Amino acid sequence: MSLISTPPAPYASSPGRTPNQAPARRDAAVDLVRAACLIAVVAVHAIMVGVSVQGGEAVLGNALEPWSGFTVFSWFTQMMPLFFIAGGFASATHYRRQRGRGVTAPGYVASRLGRLLPVPLLAAAATTLVLTVLTVTGVDPTIVATAGWRMSQPLWFLGVYVLCSALVPAMLALHERAPRLTLTLLGAGILAIDGARFATGVDAVGFANLLLVWLFVQQLGFFLADGIVPGPRTALAALGFGAGLVAIGASPANLFEALNPPTAVLALLGVIQLALFAALRPKLERLASVPAVRDTAQALNARAMTIYSWHMPVTVLLAGLLLVATGALGGTLPLPLGSEWWLSRPAWLAAVAVVVTLAVLGAGRLERRALAWVRTAATPTPARAAAAAVTGGAGVLIILAATGALWAWIAGSAFLAAALLMSCERRQKAKAIPSSTP
Repeated sequence: MSLISTPPAPYASSPGRTPNQAPARRDAAVDLVRAACLIAVVAVHAIMVGVSVQGGEAVLGNALEPWSGFTVFSWFTQMMPLFFIAGGFASATHYRRQRGRGVTAPGYVASRLGRLLPVPLLAAAATTLVLTVLTVTGVDPTIVATAGWRMSQPLWFLGVYVLCSALVPAMLALHERAPRLTLTLLGAGILAIDGARFATGVDAVGFANLLLVWLFVQQLGFFLADGIVPGPRTALAALGFGAGLVAIGASPANLFEALNPPTAVLALLGVIQLALFAALRPKLERLASVPAVRDTAQALNARAMTIYSWHMPVTVLLAGLLLVATGALGGTLPLPLGSEWWLSRPAWLAAVAVVVTLAVLGAGRLERRALAWVRTAATPTPARAAAAAVTGGAGVLIILAATGALWAWIAGSAFLAAALLMSCERRQKAKAIPSSTP
């Protein structure tokens, strides 16, 4: 599935810079897209949270599942491939700069994990505490279980992102040695796994693509860092190929359903989104040059992992508080997908934005304190760095596999803490980490 072609200027590699060199400054258009994807993810997840009272019982679920327009909606709002492309671009440029300063691959991995792991660890610990309190106070176990599952669903991204980040040195080395061959082999692996799942009817087979699909999309970000992007014809071919896979039943038509397990259609969507980004890049660069837009994008990107880690727990908690308050006041809640429910979504999104902002500000302080007391291991061995990455990913996998059960949150938090200890050492005195540090 090698779908990359070299476009005409200005998107070809910049003169005077080889693909192995990182650009001297950040890319404003990529930063803007990363921030926009983050906003889109939070907004879509917020709309999906549906809470109501039906038949005298509280119902918490995905409000969009029964919506007839959900499939079409997914093709315009599934931003995860573009998110990973932007992340791959940032990782390639960052690692190349670090490598130029003499940082080893294990040192880079340990450093990245030391920065990434405290964020989901604190969110997981807080979620565990909330679920424990709900259980102890006698809240309906079904509600607690549903809340634990809903809050766990976005965690797949954190687990996969940790593993993809840990594999950046190895995958970038393969990219620099044989870029198209590496992408082709990843694509072939994705198709083989999809084929096996389709032939056997065993969906569990498809979860092997949980890593391959997102590594493929991350590689697209490496191509972008080299100034190489797909053209319109390649994007149309990817669209046709993806439509064919959906037509034969090899992938759900709804691209949110295609996340579980991931299918080749998401990798193809990444090619399409990268081509669209390249076509719109001049306009995005002009928009990103506006000071207010640039500053907002930078602020969001600096706190991207914090926003992602906390937005779902606080959104579900807000929905629960809304349900309790409505019952206490004797009011009613509109049924999801009704006209009254749609009219109430702007107010709901505004409320989510406020509580997420407050949570991120509070969590940011805790994260800076945590980061001030740990440091990356000075000379990590490859085995230690690999063990930290696998342990961190396993912590997330435990929570997901157990559908967000309380015991799984406890175990997952313990694994994340162990991964952090593997990658970092305690520091006696340290300066506070600036809040703007990505």
